[in-house]
Amino acid sequence: MTLSLEVSEGVGTILLDRPPMNALDIAAQDRLRELAAEVTDRADVRAVVLYGGEKVFAAGADIKEMQTMDHAAMVVRSRALQEAFTAVARIPKPVVAAVTGYALGGGCELALCADYRIAADNAKLGQPEILLGLIPGAGGTQRLSRLVGPSRAKDLIFTGRMVRAEEALTLGLVDRVVPAAEVYPQAYAWAAKLAQGPAIALRAAKECVDGGLETGIDTGLTVERTWFAALFATEDRERGMRSFVEEGPGKARFV
Repeated sequence: MTLSLEVSEGVGTILLDRPPMNALDIAAQDRLRELAAEVTDRADVRAVVLYGGEKVFAAGADIKEMQTMDHAAMVVRSRALQEAFTAVARIPKPVVAAVTGYALGGGCELALCADYRIAADNAKLGQPEILLGLIPGAGGTQRLSRLVGPSRAKDLIFTGRMVRAEEALTLGLVDRVVPAAEVYPQAYAWAAKLAQGPAIALRAAKECVDGGLETGIDTGLTVERTWFAALFATEDRERGMRSFVEEGPGKARFV
């Protein structure tokens, strides 16, 4: 199996395991979509880590596999490719990418689907598709520009250059840079902390932020207002407010 799911303490780790470079072939893309659906549905998974192992996150699509495809085949496959990555981006729970080594092409696009990215100090990220006479096809032109801004995204996409972890941090492409040995432990700790939080409120926050970026501010504010009021019907809201009044902030235990 090229991708697997491990669950512990409310954290589901989606592990890429296709040596040597975790190339995302068609089978891996389809499995990714299946696992995204599984962690979405499982009540025992409350936060998710995307991890490629100690050496590499994912070095992109399987170029040898793609080379055999013609236009008609890719018209069909490109939709399934995007749907697999979109399924990850729409997991209604906190998702963190633990990026080691290379995260290129589809690997970088997979990291872009996460809510937060922790990178090793030896990580290299980029969208090198232009060097193949292509453009990113798994959401890179859209998610990268929304994350780092259009001009920075165009620089990376037009040139196909790789950026090291520190530059990625400066660009806003990653959110934290740590020693390679600390990438997964810190990503797991981030997810585990949020796994103890109010699940419905976290889902609402993610939907408001992501949905608001895809629409106008008036519509975004309407979504926020609707969710804000709806959360007053949850037990977690009652627990959170009661704990704040009686014990002070940050001590509530959510269900």
